[in-house]
Amino acid sequence: MARPRRSAATLVSLVVAVVLLVAGFGWLWSKITGSGPTLMPPSEQCVVTVGEVSDELTLEQASNASVIVAEGLRRGLPARAASIALATALQESNLRNIDYGDRDSVGLFQQRPSQGWGTVHQIMDPWYSSGKFYEHLVQVNGWQAGDINDVAQKVQRSGVPDGYRKHVEVSRAWASALTGHSPAAVRCIDRGGDSPDTKRATAIVQRAFNGSVKASQGQAQITLNSSDPTKLWAATQLVLSTTETTGVTAVSVGDRTLHLSATELAQWSAASAGTKKPTEATITLRA
Repeated sequence: MARPRRSAATLVSLVVAVVLLVAGFGWLWSKITGSGPTLMPPSEQCVVTVGEVSDELTLEQASNASVIVAEGLRRGLPARAASIALATALQESNLRNIDYGDRDSVGLFQQRPSQGWGTVHQIMDPWYSSGKFYEHLVQVNGWQAGDINDVAQKVQRSGVPDGYRKHVEVSRAWASALTGHSPAAVRCIDRGGDSPDTKRATAIVQRAFNGSVKASQGQAQITLNSSDPTKLWAATQLVLSTTETTGVTAVSVGDRTLHLSATELAQWSAASAGTKKPTEATITLRA
């Protein structure tokens, strides 16, 4: 019985030796030629960082999150409402506007036409489905202070009643950033694709803030003005999160600026001294 064990040990030793030899040759070759491993650039994404919490969404997900939060702002609801809505959509559809689901469920919140949520066409409109969610949310007794998972379950009546809990922390971070309570919290990687949509960029601001944030449209640039810095940051980060279709390349809010990169997550930095007003933001789009 000892001989098979020695054979197995010998085989393992040979495999390890070959692996080390190949690795050593690769290292030596990289030193001789100056070449190294080719690293793939990170995927297109938007990332939020609030305190110790950081979360990554695809550009599609981030755009949907922007609409969900914007509809809550339009209705005058607090950031908590957006946190509940985002946790719900993350669980129900992974923040994707899908046209299928359990039984006749569709959309971001997997709402069912047969249960009175609207027609399929209506529910597939993210603005409509977000609005219907908020309509039901505010009817839940104690939603302003109750456990977010439990409040979401009272709206959705899901077969997985505890499923929203795992999304609460990141949903709070996104809600805080997109409602302007956490400035300079969103960064994106966008390699460009569709032609920029200046009208959509201004429309989300106009719809969310009903004139309390002024949006003026120029050639490949939008200027936002508001005396409320929280609203100004909210409007800017809402538009930034729609970069998949709006084509954002740079944003400046007051004395902070961000230039998007196609290969890495750029950092927010200080704008040139004396060039920015605290009540103004500029958003530059692909030309």
